[in-house]
Parts: sequence; C-alpha cells; structure tokens
Amino acid sequence: MSSRLFAISFDAHRPERLAQFWSGLLGSEGVDEYDDGVALLSGNDAGYRLGFRPSRAQKTAQNRLHFDLTSSSPENQRETVAKALGLGAQYADIGQEPDASRMVLADPEGNEFCVLEPDNAFLVGCGFVGALACDGSQAAGYFWSQALGWPLVWDQEEETAVQSPDGGTKITWGGPPLMPDSGKDLHFDLAPNGDQQTEVERLLSLGAKRLDPARDGVGAVLLADPDGNGFRVLTRR
Repeated sequence: MSSRLFAISFDAHRPERLAQFWSGLLGSEGVDEYDDGVALLSGNDAGYRLGFRPSRAQKTAQNRLHFDLTSSSPENQRETVAKALGLGAQYADIGQEPDASRMVLADPEGNEFCVLEPDNAFLVGCGFVGALACDGSQAAGYFWSQALGWPLVWDQEEETAVQSPDGGTKITWGGPPLMPDSGKDLHFDLAPNGDQQTEVERLLSLGAKRLDPARDGVGAVLLADPDGNGFRVLTRR
C-alpha cells in the first residue's frame, strides 16, 4: 500500500489571496474549500492539488521547497515572469549569479519559485509546473519514493528525483548541506489508499517520525520525513 500525494500545501497568512495568485499564474480554475483553508487543482499529470492552509508561522529563511516553472522559449519565459509580477510577485535574491538563465521570484507571501530557461532538458514533458525542488538528502528521496510509490528517475551523487508513473511534476532533492528550517514553507499532504493508521505505521517503518502534537484540528496525523520536514497523513479521501 502507498499514499497518494493529495496536495502540496503552503503555509499561508492569507490563504485565499495566495490561492488567487497561484490560480492566476497557473491558469487553474476553481478554488475549493480544503480543511481549514482552500485548494486548487494543479492542472498537472501528477494529479495533486495546491493547498493553502492558514498559519501564523513567520518565514525566517529561504524555503526548503520551491516550484520550478518551465518555459517553451525565451519569449515565453519573459511572459511568465511579467505575468507573475503583475499578479503580485517580486524578484528574489537567493545568491544566484547576475547572469543566471533562470529567473527567481517570490509570491506575495515570500515563497520563492523559479521560471526556468527553455532548454532545461531534465524537465521536458513535465508540464508547466516542471519540478518541486527540495533542499534535502538522498535518504529523503528514497523515503518519498517508497511512501508515494513513485519510481526514482534520478539518483546520482546524493541528488535524487522521483516522478509519478502518470508523469507530470518531478520532485527533486539536491543533497547536503541542508538549509535551516524556514519556519513557513510548503508541505506534503498524503491521502492513504486504505486505513489511515495502517498507513501511518507503514510510513513510520520507512523512516518517518511522529510530531507533537500527533494530530491537527481536522484529523490528520502529523509526521516528519527523514530530514525533519513535516507532512500530514489525511483521513481517507
């Protein structure tokens, strides 16, 4: 048994506003209630949603997780950047070179994302949301491959990546050293294919750890992956 990646969820001070930004940027229609927040479809073959859940956490460092958006041409890259800026994004400095081919932006709540150059061969065919790039270890990549049942599509020199058998967004881990916890970030929300508690025990056996408190206010079980990144195991959906 494995879990389904139900949502990649943002910690949000204003969930509705942040959902509107990403809906506009991705061209995704329909914002639905999601537990105590809101969600929208990613429009991606990997099948997950984007969740926006209320949080009082303050961002103290660069996010450990960020999206890499793809481009079909230099003009298309410029158009995506202009669209994001028009929706409320800002340029972000994460130490990139002045002549870097990828453009680094941040959404209205400071979550970094990249608009990649059009010749990025690794993400060909992955769709507009090409990758969720994670600062993380090889152990985390192995854990999530087993947790989701997604095969490894890259495993070299402590860098790993997985992708749904259906295609779509790749999830990548860049290897050590790890950045500090940003305090306010993105998280995985998993929907078990069977009994919630049985799936929790399976994830613990793969290397997950329980968090305290053990549950949130909507019945999800709170765990952490081998790198200490928190995620939720939802009730079955």
